[in-house]
Amino acid sequence: MSCAFAVLFEAVFVDSEDSTNMKGSDVTDSLLRSDQVRALQSVLYNRTLVLCFGGGVDSTAMLIALREAELVPELILMADTDAEKPETWEHVERIKSVLADWEWPSVIICKKTTQEATGYTDLEGNCLSNETLPSLAFGMKSCSLKWKAAPQDAYIKGVRRGPNRRPPHPIWLRAQARGEKLVKLIGYDNGRADRRRAGAVDSAGADFDYAYPLQLIGWTRVDCVNAIMRSLGAEYVPIKSACFFCPASKEWELWWLVAAHPDLFERALLLERRALTGRHSRFNEVEFGASWEDLVRNADRFPSTTTTVGLGRSFAWNQWARVHDVVDADFKVRIEHRERFAQMADRLRRTTDNAFDSRAGLATTHGRCARIAQQTELELA
Repeated sequence: MSCAFAVLFEAVFVDSEDSTNMKGSDVTDSLLRSDQVRALQSVLYNRTLVLCFGGGVDSTAMLIALREAELVPELILMADTDAEKPETWEHVERIKSVLADWEWPSVIICKKTTQEATGYTDLEGNCLSNETLPSLAFGMKSCSLKWKAAPQDAYIKGVRRGPNRRPPHPIWLRAQARGEKLVKLIGYDNGRADRRRAGAVDSAGADFDYAYPLQLIGWTRVDCVNAIMRSLGAEYVPIKSACFFCPASKEWELWWLVAAHPDLFERALLLERRALTGRHSRFNEVEFGASWEDLVRNADRFPSTTTTVGLGRSFAWNQWARVHDVVDADFKVRIEHRERFAQMADRLRRTTDNAFDSRAGLATTHGRCARIAQQTELELA
């Protein structure tokens, strides 16, 4: 991220009308209060820690909080689904440099290797080949377990046979010999949605214990952004880590994606169309009175139903794109309207959103970046 963009980004966060929300955890110059340090150390001190790094805001803030509490993970793992947005990988490289400066372990990338006979190598290919949506579109989590959790577990525990075969990691063998459990550190923040996710994890009988450092210290999403800015700088605040076709995407994120990465948005539309018109589609033409394609092209919405009708679960991204004049008749993004798409993303976005991140001010960036760059050069002169 350029110096000019960093200045602009910081202005968007600090000077916005919502900036007062960023004081939620009373962060001091040391970032953590003494009671927050004690909360982390009481749970994690003298445990073998494996940090699951997602490449987004929460997991980045988790690194910072652990360093403040002088707790160093022995492994930092990140799963590669081949569906992350380019900005996430740029952030991972920046964080690797930070970790090197801290003299901490670097981020190890874990990726699932498929059998050659499957015909695909990643989650997107899995969906296209099987003509289905990611499991999250049906309210399930199997895609996350298969493409994120499983590769990291395989790196730790080892795999005896198959394309992912590897020996167990030494820290796993050491923990097994001592009769101990490794602690997986998960970057769920203290917002309502992430507290609910953490509460759904049952570690009884599992191979690992699970801990949520951000919840132990009470950091919300906005607190995490603030901590990153104060500790590392505005340019280190990443975008939300998620697949570009994630069914959990909010409407403002669709506007952002089509403005920032129209090619990825078109790939998501193709994935959705193949799933809803393919052999495994749950769409019932008799129930809806028309085919999925007819409704996408000619109706403003689908009839009320509990059936998943697209990547948005209750709505199809293809239909949304047509209704909002995002695509042409061939469902290709109207590149000439990217400025409008960026403005819509900024207008709909909320700082209280659990997707709150560095995608702030995209339209503002388009319109003011040159002026900010000139101003910055004058100040540095």
